Amino acid sequence: MSLDRRLLNTTAFLRALVTGCIGVLLGLYLAETGLDAARIGLVVSAGLAGAATAALIATLAGDRIGRKRLLVALAILGAVGTALAAAATGAVPLAALAFLGMLNGMGRDRGAALVIEQAALPGTVPDADRTRAFAWYNVLQDVGHALGGLLAALPALLTRLSLDDLGAYRVCFGTCAVLTLMTLPFYLRLSPAIEAPERAVGPRLSPESRTVLAKICSLFAIDSLGGGFLTSALLSVFFFERFGVGAGAIGPLFFAARVANAGSHLGAAWLAKRIGLVNTMVFTHIPSSLLLLTVPFAPTFPIAAALFLLREGLVEMDVPTRQSYVMAVVRPEERSIASGVTHLVRLAAWAVAPGFAGLFMKGVSIAAPLVIGAGMKIAYDVLLWTAFRSRKPPEEAQ
Repeated sequence: MSLDRRLLNTTAFLRALVTGCIGVLLGLYLAETGLDAARIGLVVSAGLAGAATAALIATLAGDRIGRKRLLVALAILGAVGTALAAAATGAVPLAALAFLGMLNGMGRDRGAALVIEQAALPGTVPDADRTRAFAWYNVLQDVGHALGGLLAALPALLTRLSLDDLGAYRVCFGTCAVLTLMTLPFYLRLSPAIEAPERAVGPRLSPESRTVLAKICSLFAIDSLGGGFLTSALLSVFFFERFGVGAGAIGPLFFAARVANAGSHLGAAWLAKRIGLVNTMVFTHIPSSLLLLTVPFAPTFPIAAALFLLREGLVEMDVPTRQSYVMAVVRPEERSIASGVTHLVRLAAWAVAPGFAGLFMKGVSIAAPLVIGAGMKIAYDVLLWTAFRSRKPPEEAQ
């Protein structure tokens, strides 16, 4: 494994650790500072807006600025913003600092650093090993997200040591700031090889790549809309309303789901070498959606949980294969913008759906988001296979 690849995997893990922790604690911390629900929503939105703005900059200008330089700047801004947010009070200062620090209340890494790292990662391995590299990268992210959720229990431990609740949250946010800053020495050790080829300063996309990305982005929007109906928060509400279980059961279930996701990434790399990237994406994703459709009809929570975990063992197999495929079908100098554009499309679509899902849960059925989300994902899979089954990445064409 190259040094650059080891460094990128390490920073992905550290960043996911922070994201997993802040995703659990951000709303609780803001409530402890005295903010009401409306102001909490404002601060959370400001953090996501900061992340989206940074991702847009990375997409449009990341190669011109320099990948290493931008990653260093993002690490510093994230650490400073998080540290200052740990000491601030009031909706306006907290919103400004959430924007600056790109605080992510979603619980999954969706920031600008991800865009840059995914563009740089293919250059650290041969084409034949690209999917496996993405698989391990995602495994480390899933492990980080899962452990970050466990780190979110730190305030409860600190309160047992006679620290007040607000102080305990601030210590935890300070810890997240330190963990964010810990990515800095790893970024500083990256070699010039992670930078985009010189041609990246010329035309942004070739006509062929523009056509391919337009099709891919249209399909990814469908998939992400479906995924927006299936966020962890909404699935938690479903399990609570349908089976009457609380956080004591739902929390371990989602921890186990992240472990299953991690295993699925490695399985995807193995399977893709045998049946191809597009086939792996489609023929693992459709069964996962069918399993999801069975969850609302399960008679008991243990059965529903087992079906859900089976689904989680398959649903993420399209992640490293999808990332690898996008990087394979564009030119090396186009990888930053391809990573950024597909990332932004998915992020925007993912953010739109939860509001509608909540309305359907209230007005139609508690299980409506699961049915709608699974149906949209199956439609995406069929359309993806139809559009791209004959377009092979270099390692398959050879």
